[in-house]
This record gives sequence, C-alpha cells and structure tokens, in this order.
Amino acid sequence: MKAAVLPIQRPRDARLLVVDAEGRLAARARADLPALLLPGDVVVANDAATLPASLGGRHLPSGAAIELRLAGRTALGAPDEAQHFSAVVFGEGDFHIRTEDRPAPPLLAPGDRLALGPLEAEVLRTLGHPRLVEVRFAGDADTVIAGIARHGRPVQYAHLAEPLALWDVWTRIAGPPVAFEPPSAGFVLDWQLLDVFRRRGIGFATLTHAAGLSSTGDPALDARLPFDEPYRLPPSTIAAIDATKARDGRIVAIGTTVARALEHAAARAGGLRAGDGIATNRLGRASGLRAVDVLVSGTHEPGTSHHELLRAFVGERTLARIDAALEGGGWRTHEFGDSVWLERARIQPRWNLNTATPARRFGQVRTTLPA
Repeated sequence: MKAAVLPIQRPRDARLLVVDAEGRLAARARADLPALLLPGDVVVANDAATLPASLGGRHLPSGAAIELRLAGRTALGAPDEAQHFSAVVFGEGDFHIRTEDRPAPPLLAPGDRLALGPLEAEVLRTLGHPRLVEVRFAGDADTVIAGIARHGRPVQYAHLAEPLALWDVWTRIAGPPVAFEPPSAGFVLDWQLLDVFRRRGIGFATLTHAAGLSSTGDPALDARLPFDEPYRLPPSTIAAIDATKARDGRIVAIGTTVARALEHAAARAGGLRAGDGIATNRLGRASGLRAVDVLVSGTHEPGTSHHELLRAFVGERTLARIDAALEGGGWRTHEFGDSVWLERARIQPRWNLNTATPARRFGQVRTTLPA
C-alpha cells in the first residue's frame, strides 16, 4: 500500500476492494458503492466533527517545547467536558517528523503547567505511561473551546507534506466537534450520494463517536489503542436499525468507529438502546458481531488497531489475501486513501438486539470465523 499525498476526500479515481461473505475479492470504483447496497439496508455513519486537537506550546517547569495531542474525554455533553482531556505529549518538532521518530517530552508530573498558545493547562496525572496524561484546562468551557479553535491544528502525520486545514478533516455530515482525528471512512459520503440512497430505498442514520488517535508513535502506547471513546446513539438511529433487522436488511457501518460503538452498545445488558456510552471494547478475531453486517472502511496497515478490527469480519486467510491485494495493487492507505467493503463471514451468528443473545431462528452456529 502507499500513502495518499494530497488531502482529497473524494478523488475521482478512488477504489473500493469488495470482500463478500464468502471471502471473494473484487476491485471496484468507489463510486460503485450504491450498487452494493440493497433497498431496505441502512447505512450508519459517524457525524462527529474533528477538533483541531494538536496544540503546540511549552512545558513551563522546564521551558521545553512540546506538542500536546488531545486523545480522549470521559463523556459527550458533560458540563466539564471542555476542560478535561486525556492527551499524548510529544517533545519538540511537528508532523513533518515521523510520529515514531518524535522525541519524548520532558518528564511530566502532576501539577506541571503547560502553556498552549492562549490556553494554559495543568497535568493532573499520568495514565500508565509517561507520555499519556490527563490535563485540565484553565477557564470556562467557552474559553477553552475558543482557544482550541484558534490555536489548534488537525492532528497530522508525516505522509502529508502540507499542513491540513480544518475543512480537510471534516466530513460532509460533520456535526458535534468531538472527534480527535477524522472519522475518515465518512469521506466517501456527500449529499449527492445520500440522495441516491433515499431514492433507492436505502436508509441512512448517524451516531456521534469521539474518534481517537490512530497512532502515538510509541509501541507501548500503540498497543493500548484504541483508547476508550464516548459515543451517543440517537433514538432515530436505533429505530432505523431495529426496523432494518426486522425485515432482514443489513446494517452497513461507515467506519471502524461506527462498528465499535454499535457493537459495544449491542453487547450491553438489554441489547442495543439509545443513549450515551463509552466504547471500551476491542473488536478482533474473537468478537461475535451482534449489530453490524457490513463494514466500509479505509485501508489499514497490518499491526494497527484498525487492521485488527477487520478480523471481526473476515478470517485469517481472507485477511491475508486482502492485505496482499492492497499491497500488490498499490492501493492508497491512511485517511485520504482508498476503501474496502467487508461483509461479515456467513458463519457469524445473527443476534437479537433486544436481548443481546443469538437469534433463535438462526440456530446454533459457531462464533469463530473461518479462514
């Protein structure tokens, strides 16, 4: 695979690798996405807008230059959500240096003050790693959000040479500004495509999920990804999913954040319900999918948490063939790359979303995936 070098959300030559429920692969144009959907399916996308979550500044006790990347929050809509964040801290430098080559920050300790442009923050504690901290910003919520908006930049990696603008990382359906990196699978969407869905009887619904960092540059921290991420499921989305399941339509998740939120909610006592939650789950080979039938995602490199999530949909040999096809065909990876369509393997059970138990009409089936 190769990295996209320009921040073009919907390039005309974007490709879509289609993997059906039998593990068969086919290369299509990404513009063919509507042809893969059936009347009665519902497409679910993440409507989170992306914060300019990279904040340059100084560690006041040492005077050293740092970059603080906001990485998480405890809830959506909590009164103090704009003051408290978890964050990954880097030493001097910027996105032009590969993340894994960035120097570490000075030693961080509770009580340390950080000057971040117009903002000031205090380190409250480290979170099991010297570069992962909980910080509290000074000022009220409006002051903090305004300061982040003025001073922050989108989180960016070295494969893109030019600085990203905020509009580069907002999807066409962006709403609440709660994501730390873009829910970039949603770049496939535009209003014309949504109109096609409507005319063809394909449902569309949204949820809000605070998409987190995809890389920290540190192997020990990367092993903990994805971090816990809050989400919100509107009643209208749950109603659309329930109606779709009742008529044996498919739930098509646009992106790993959507899949993670829906599967976390579906696994809770009582099954899939509207409301807020915090996704603590990690989807992978051992996961039994309860909600999502199809995943539309970007292409992901082996070894990343996003790549590991794909194992919930396909077996090991199929995933190896997918990786080989993407690598051999020079498909574009990262957030402005090409896409994949993954139907979950047919051996996966269907679930009763109101009880979080396997639906009886499908009988006893194995929950492990075939090759």
